Amino acid sequence: MPELPEVEALAGFLTEHLVGRRVERVLPLTVSVLKTYDPPLTEVEGRTVAEVRRHGKFLDLVTDGPHLVFHLARAGWLRWRDPLPDAPPRPGKGPLALRVRLAGPGGDGFDLTEAGTQKRLAVYCVRNVLEVPGIARLGPDPLAPEFTLEVFAGLLREERRQLKGVLRDQSVIAGIGNAYSDEILHAARMSPFKLAASLTEEETAALYAALGATLREALERSRGHAAGELKAEKKSGLRVHGRTGQPCPVCQDTIREVSYRDSSLQYCPTCQTGGKPLADRRLSRLLK
Repeated sequence: MPELPEVEALAGFLTEHLVGRRVERVLPLTVSVLKTYDPPLTEVEGRTVAEVRRHGKFLDLVTDGPHLVFHLARAGWLRWRDPLPDAPPRPGKGPLALRVRLAGPGGDGFDLTEAGTQKRLAVYCVRNVLEVPGIARLGPDPLAPEFTLEVFAGLLREERRQLKGVLRDQSVIAGIGNAYSDEILHAARMSPFKLAASLTEEETAALYAALGATLREALERSRGHAAGELKAEKKSGLRVHGRTGQPCPVCQDTIREVSYRDSSLQYCPTCQTGGKPLADRRLSRLLK
């Protein structure tokens, strides 16, 4: 799933390629992708893109009319096409969910695609971005100047949940998902199961520093890459997430995994849990 660093890099890429350009056609190809109906997508056609913004993991194409907002979810991606195929796409065939064609002689634009069968990619056409429920409930952006240690400590103070879940909760902090929450906790040398409200002042400061450093380093790696290169760039920079069974780059212990119904987390026992492996709930059920 694209998270804050990749979505920020995509916003930069689209700023370079879209701002000042006129949208010729917006064509949805799957029934599930469009989440709003007023104004219709045709209201974006003929409009000029004035700005591209990021809100958490949402991308916002600001036109001189409505906003075209999309969330790539777990399996969605943006593919820049220069030029786009001349033949109209066939609805319901393959991963293509939505196509945006730009006006002008180049015939370029982009496709939104989604692999798999869950179909969570979402597109919104709205007059105000706060009409998008996911944006209206977002917590503060962790890369914003106003996201200080004091603000972060205040968010954690009353949280009786585990750190992994708190970091991933978009209403608490915007933009962090499964991968970077693993990376942040590894950098902070903290268990994903540690309760947020139990952190000392020193631990809170360490987690805050790890959060900022992890996201900024990932953003620097992603910045300047074309849209099609960002997935590989993200994967290459991860130290524990998605690396079950491999040696920890810090201590060489074996990276372990805890599996859930539709996701998993990775961690290093030596760095994060005092050398003790965490219980894998899915495996425990199978052994009973």
